[in-house]
Order: sequence, then C-alpha cells, then structure tokens
Amino acid sequence: MRLFPIRLVLLSAVLAPLLARAGGDEVVLIYNKRMPGSRSVAEYYAKAREVPQKQIYGFAMTTNEVMSREEFRDNLQLPLAHRLDSDGLWRFAFVTTRATNDGPASMQYRVVASRIRYAVLCYGIPLKIAPDPGLNEPLTEGMKPELRRNEAAVDSELAWLPMIKTGVSLDGPMQNWIYGTTNAALLNPTNGILLVARLDGPGADIAKGLVDKALAAERDGLWGRAYFDARGFPKTDSYYLGDEWIHEGAEICSELGFETTLDDKPETFPASFPMSQIAIYCGWYDGNVSGPFALPRVEFMPGAFAYHLHSFSAETIRSVDQRWCGPLLAKGTTCTMGCVYEPYLSGTPNIAAFLARWMASSFTFGEAAWAAQPVLSWQTTVIGDPLYRPFGQPLQLLYAQLERRHSPLSEWACQRVVDLALAHGASIFRMAIYLENNNATTNSAVLTEKLADLYEREGKPSSAIETYQRALSLSPSPEQRIRLQLMLGDKLEAQDRDQEAYDDYQQLLQESPDYPGRMIIYQKLLSLARKLNKPDEVARYEALTK
Repeated sequence: MRLFPIRLVLLSAVLAPLLARAGGDEVVLIYNKRMPGSRSVAEYYAKAREVPQKQIYGFAMTTNEVMSREEFRDNLQLPLAHRLDSDGLWRFAFVTTRATNDGPASMQYRVVASRIRYAVLCYGIPLKIAPDPGLNEPLTEGMKPELRRNEAAVDSELAWLPMIKTGVSLDGPMQNWIYGTTNAALLNPTNGILLVARLDGPGADIAKGLVDKALAAERDGLWGRAYFDARGFPKTDSYYLGDEWIHEGAEICSELGFETTLDDKPETFPASFPMSQIAIYCGWYDGNVSGPFALPRVEFMPGAFAYHLHSFSAETIRSVDQRWCGPLLAKGTTCTMGCVYEPYLSGTPNIAAFLARWMASSFTFGEAAWAAQPVLSWQTTVIGDPLYRPFGQPLQLLYAQLERRHSPLSEWACQRVVDLALAHGASIFRMAIYLENNNATTNSAVLTEKLADLYEREGKPSSAIETYQRALSLSPSPEQRIRLQLMLGDKLEAQDRDQEAYDDYQQLLQESPDYPGRMIIYQKLLSLARKLNKPDEVARYEALTK
C-alpha cells in the first residue's frame, strides 16, 4: 500500500507554498571540540541560517568515525539532553499514555515543550556506534534474531533523544511512530522525534559547500533531470520492495514535470551512460561507487539529491572513493542518506515517501528524511542541511523570477512547465508549438533537445534529427552532448543516413576522447564502415574492437 498516492502529488504541490518556512532558531548545532574544522563548519552554518550563538554546542569526543556505546552516552547523548533541558530549549514532564489492547495506561517522563526541532551534527562528529556485547537488556518480544543488535548510526540514535528518560530499549530498531506522516508539524520533539542531520563528508570544505548549494537551490529552485536505477525484481521476490520504492519515486518525479529516466535492468547504470545535469538520483545495489559516479566529473546540479540503497553505503563518509555517501558528496551532491551497518531492506528509507514529501509537499530535507524512515535507533545517517527546502515556491512564480533576472536556469523552468503539462494530458503537438514559439528555445540546448524529443514522439524523424543537430550547436553540457550524439547516431542509422551517422560517431570520439563507452562506438563505426565500403576503416576498427 502506498504511503503517498501519486494522484495526490499535484494537489500537495499546489498547497506546499502555504507551509511555514523553517528557521535557524529551530536548530541546535553540535561540533566536536577535538576535530579540526568542526567548529568552523558550525559557525559557517550558524551565520548562513541565523542560528543563535547560544544554540551552538561543543562536546569533546573521538575524532574517529566510530565511537563506543559508552562514549556516545557519556560524551554526546546525555550531555546534549542535559544542555537542551538546562538551557530551556526543552521542558520535560510526566505524560500519561492511554491504555491500549496490549497494555494498561502508563506514565512517561518526556519532552512536552520544545523550542527546537533540528539537531545538526557538524563535520567530525562520529558517524556510528560500535556494537557492545556487554550491553544486556530485556529482549523485545517478537523481534527477529537478526535485528537483536545494539550498533547504530549516531544520527538515528539521537533522533529519539526526546524519549531519553522513558527507558528505551537498545536491543534493536525502534518503530518510528511518525513514519509516513503528511503533517510536518508532527515531526517535533514533543512527539518523540528530533530531526537529526549532519554537515559532513570527506572534508570540512565539502561540509560547508552543502550549505552554499542548499541556499542557492532554495533561491533559484532545484532543476535538472531525474535518474532511477531499479533492478527488475518480480513482485514475488523479497527484494521487490526496494524496486517498488524506486518505481514510485520515478513516477513522482515524472508527475512533477522532471525529465525522468527509469532503468529496470539488474545491472546498475554503466559508466558509458551519459548522465547529464543530475537533480535527483536513486538507485541500488553496488557496494562501492560505480558507473557514472566513479568518473572524475559528475554533472550534479546545485541542490541535487543522490541516494544509493546499499547496506553499507555510509560505512564511511570520509572517503572519496569508498562506499557511496562520501564519493557522492565529494562529486557535488547537496544531500544524501545512507546506512552505517546492515539495516535489512525494511529498515532503510522509503525513497518514494521521501520524494513525495520533499518535492510535492515541500517538507524540509530533514522533515522528509525522517518521515520516510520506518525505524529509529538503527542504521540511517542523514547528510545535508536539514532546513533545505527547494520546492517552497510555486513553479510559475519561480519561473517568472528567473526570467526577470535573466537567469540561465529559466530554461529548466520552461522545460518543467512543458513536461508537467504533458504528464497531465496536454498534447505533444501543442507543447511542440509552445517551444517553437518560445524565444528561449532559440539559444537553449535544453529546450531544443526537448523540442527534438517531441518531434520524435510525433513521428517526425527528419525534424527530430535536424533539431538534435541544432541542440549540439548550442553549448550543451559534456554529458548532454554525448547523449545527443548517441541519439543522433541511432536516428540517422534508422533513416539509412549511414555516412552522417558515421561522421557523428567519429565526432563523438574526437570531442570526448575519454568516453567510457568508446568500445561501443568502435563497434558501431565498424558496422557502418562495412556498409559504406571503407576497407581501411574496417581494418582500423576491427583492430580496435579485438
């Protein structure tokens, strides 16, 4: 059963601007006194988001990514709860819980008033809590044996801090009682949850950059293309749940007018796939960063969200080439999530629920991340500015603002208007006319490519070819150029314009000599050389394809 039906996406998008903007006064910042650069990240964020100085806390702890349960409790968890209480940011009191079918009413000592909702862990705060074999607690009834573990992500363990005085068990994951909510106001310490995120990554400068990119996207919008990499599991497979989340996420992005690519093959995107202008990426299940994301340059747009579902995607976040979170941050994404230890699939974020709330309901990144997390006291780390809210303005208003400022990003707003109309019943012919008559199309590789796509869908191959060629002359991004050349070559071959296809592929190799898919291009050129009776070129490409 979907937590957020697709048919409600557009209604939520219309209502989203009515939500109040989160502010820095709702944040506490936490830095590691022993980690060089940690305090500077806290101060940088405090200035950018106007966090009160009295809400910046420094604690001394290990500079390693992993800490013991004892150190977590004594040097971070309990001192933080004490400061929030003593500084008047939280007020604890006894609360009577109602009787249920499973038990009688009870009294709990918990947070009943809170002036903050977010905790931001700054670069150098340890990432994970090591397993403690000496921690003996009563076992939770009905919990599966493989879940009876007490290691956890620091973020996830701090998320239930408002319940610190209620005797919470640490023998496994705790149900997130706010999971799936569509009411952002419920994500509050008075409901037992603290929205924890970290400004972190392979270095302090990368952590600070997350703030800059988030603020830029809040001002200008998050634009670009969406990529989803499912694995094609059948519904009978136990892993189908992950594919279902990814498929629903792709549907949400498409419904909201994003150019969306969904791959359903078991393999992840290969390095040869031209992944251009990335706004959203969700995929699974490689252990280490791979495909387009392992290339020296990745085309992340300002504000981009990238997530790869893997049990150990955040085993470390200080590496630029190990696992996923660290490399994605180093390559330019603005926010991500990951798992520090084995979570099992049902204990990972529901990415469709996240995207629905973040993109359609205009939740902040922190709100959406924890509303999409089925469990707490488990393995998820949330990396990025939790106040980041790029979908807080109506599309048409933001489009008008970008045009008034003559921002190059206005081309993306125009494309989204077209895709949104197509997703909800507008005719291809009408949208093609709209782009033909739009002055912005003349100088935009993005809009000209979109117009070519529409001609192709209308069954006008010659017009599509001519328009793809025109897009190539309008300074597309490097990965967009490769995509255009690959599409153009295929369409020229389909029209028996073999010499033009041959020239196109040669141009691709000349302009992109490091293209990882050059072997594929060699094979195409070999086939065309044979058809065009070019014996010298046949010999050349036969040698290159051996």
